[in-house]
This record gives sequence, structure tokens and C-alpha cells, in this order.
Amino acid sequence: MTSCRKHYNTYPPKQDKFLIHLHHSLTAPKQTNKHKLKVGDQAPVQALMADKVVLLDVWASAFGSRVRIALAEKGVECEYKEENLADKSPLLLKSNPVHKKIPVLIHDGRPICESLIILEYIDEAWKDKAAPLMPQDPYQRANARFWADFADKKILDCGSRIWKNKGHASEAATKELIENLKLLEGELGEKPYFGGESFGFMDIVLISFYSWFYTYETHGNFTIEKECPKLMVWINKCKERDSVSKTLAVADPHRVYHEYVAMLKKKLGIE
Repeated sequence: MTSCRKHYNTYPPKQDKFLIHLHHSLTAPKQTNKHKLKVGDQAPVQALMADKVVLLDVWASAFGSRVRIALAEKGVECEYKEENLADKSPLLLKSNPVHKKIPVLIHDGRPICESLIILEYIDEAWKDKAAPLMPQDPYQRANARFWADFADKKILDCGSRIWKNKGHASEAATKELIENLKLLEGELGEKPYFGGESFGFMDIVLISFYSWFYTYETHGNFTIEKECPKLMVWINKCKERDSVSKTLAVADPHRVYHEYVAMLKKKLGIE
């Protein structure tokens, strides 16, 4: 069972197939924001979203994928709202007025922003629903936060420079990414998961980037399996979990490359 109920105004509820909806959402005509919440409206988000769990997201987002995985791990159902980042909804702008970015989790009408913060919120808000995502030991918790921050800063930056550039710039970014992945592989060591025997916070953070690894490998002309074989074993182990496999079925690496990255390159004027 997927963790999020989908919400698409252009399709009847009976067509509740996630992949079908997301595919159609890429080609459906743009909807106007008429009759929807305006950024300046006084009606609070709380009144509109009371007693609901809503996720504002984009299907190809690694940061959104990790939120979906965490919700699935906790068995929390939510209403999924696909955002168009070229025409951000009033709800997104009102829910995240500072950064105006996805993902945003709205729980009982209150928005939570930034994916790492959202993961910790999910773990604490639904602490009785499933095993904890964060380590219970203070040192291990701090260590998990350190490596999560490292992954977010290094992987996205290096990966983006790989596919946005050519020649020396792309090669340098590829070398840097591989070095960073090797550091992560070293932190994993011989453990089945980053936190030890149990799938948890850091695993969710890093596996969410898997959807983009094919793009990085293709543009960088390398394979993670060859460069970081132990990390690849960990990836395959994570993919055995329903929460991960169902999320990655939507944010499929080849689909991200051929649809989403192709769209971004065209928009940025990158050949």
C-alpha cells in the first residue's frame, strides 16, 4: 500500500493509479489558480487542512522521495499534491513563504518545511506507529545528522555539476562525487544499514538520491557498482523494502533521466 493518497483535480477518483496520474500530470493542460487560495488570503492553512496529512511534492524530487519513504515506513497515509515548480500553487507559496520550495508536509494544517526536518518530525509525531527512524543514542543521532547533511550538500552539488556541464568541469565533478560516495561507503562499512541492523534515517536520506544516480552515471561515464560495490549492495538491500521500491517505481531513474532531466536541460538551454 502506498503511503499517500493522490490528488489530481483533472481526473476522477477511480483512476487512482499513481504512475498513470503522474504521467498524465506531465502532459495535462495547466490549470489556473482561479477559486483557489490566494497568497494574500487571510484564511489560514490550518482551516483548510485540519486533521489531514498533505504532501506538496514533485515526483522526481529526491527530497520529496525521502518524505514519502518515511511516511510509508510509519504507515502514515497522506494526500499527495503534485506541484508545478514553474507555476507554484498558492498553497505552496503560503505554506513555505520563505524558500517557496518542495517538499512541504502539512499536518493538522501546520506546514513543516525542509526534508531533513520533515523526517525528524515524522519520526517524532508518529513515534508509536513503527520503529524509530532516528538512532536512540545521542552520539549516533548526531552522527546520522552529520552524514545526512554531508550527503545533501555534496551529492546534489556534484551531481548537478556533472549533468549541467561538459568537458573538464563535468569530469572534475564526477571525480568529486565518486570521492564523496567512497566516504559514505566507508561510513557504511560492513553494516547492513548506516545505523546498524535496522533501516533508518540516514538510509532514507541517501537512498532517495538513487533516482538521480543513473543521470550522474550516464553523464559522468562511471558506475557506482564498479566504484563503490559495497554501497551498491546496500542500495539493493534498501530496494527490497516496500517503502523504497514503491517510491522508486514512481521516481524511476530512467524516467528521471529521460523526462525530468531532459526537461530541465531544455529549459536551461543545455545541449
